[in-house]
Amino acid sequence: MQGEKVTNSFRLNKVGVTGVVKPVQVRRPNRTLTLTTTLDLFVDLPPDQKGSHLSRNLEAINEVVDRSVREPVDSLEELTETIARSLLKRHEYATTSEVWAQADYFLERTSPSGRTSLEPYRLVARANARRGAPDVERSIGVEVVGMTACPCAMETVRDDVMKEHPELTRWPEGVPIITHNQRNRTTAILQEPPGHEIEADELVDIVEGSLSAPTFGLLKRPDEGRLVEMAHRNPKFVEDVVRDVLDRLLKRYPKMPDTTWVRVKSEAEESIHKHNAFAERSTTFGELRAL
Repeated sequence: MQGEKVTNSFRLNKVGVTGVVKPVQVRRPNRTLTLTTTLDLFVDLPPDQKGSHLSRNLEAINEVVDRSVREPVDSLEELTETIARSLLKRHEYATTSEVWAQADYFLERTSPSGRTSLEPYRLVARANARRGAPDVERSIGVEVVGMTACPCAMETVRDDVMKEHPELTRWPEGVPIITHNQRNRTTAILQEPPGHEIEADELVDIVEGSLSAPTFGLLKRPDEGRLVEMAHRNPKFVEDVVRDVLDRLLKRYPKMPDTTWVRVKSEAEESIHKHNAFAERSTTFGELRAL
């Protein structure tokens, strides 16, 4: 059936399967992690073919995942690259393949009072392969949930307080003022050129450090107060978060080629609105350096 001719013969960019969940063994320093990974796999479809052989996608996944039990992969992006290459071998009619992987990931974090806990993050990896090309384009990314404090409302409240208390000729230096907070979800994905390995833990640190403050699953009252104070001393718009992530990436990876692609997006779940705030930038390191 899949090989039959079709009358409305148009090439399709992506045909495949989504939402395939598998356990993947990933090698980390001094340990091996099992990541519950969700995979999306695609190949292109030529105009003279009715359908894609979707079972071949599952065969490619199973082969790589089963192998990881004996030989853990070094990273999710390595996993996606291996699957992307396998897809082109199995789909002889395809010229391109694309693989996405997402997995929950935990890192040990320390609260302001020194309490340690395992906090959740999300890893993202992508691979794009093209038949005949020597290299597979790989990307790695992370999604971090943290807190932002609104600078605009802070300024408004400060002005109102100053008007109500004319004896205050200026606001005391270093004293934060109230504002509304947002739960912020920021994602950074960047291309990983050959010879330039990127650690997911470093990306988590870059993104988390660009927010007003981190968040924690468990907080006692002293920690709650210190965390809120931390955020109010560092108010940020979503625009600020995206720009700060981009700036930190440039400083952390000064030798990254100019052609390296990067995408950063930040969404804040507003506490006083029924809508969210959003900002994004897709660019290259070269474009950022030219600013």
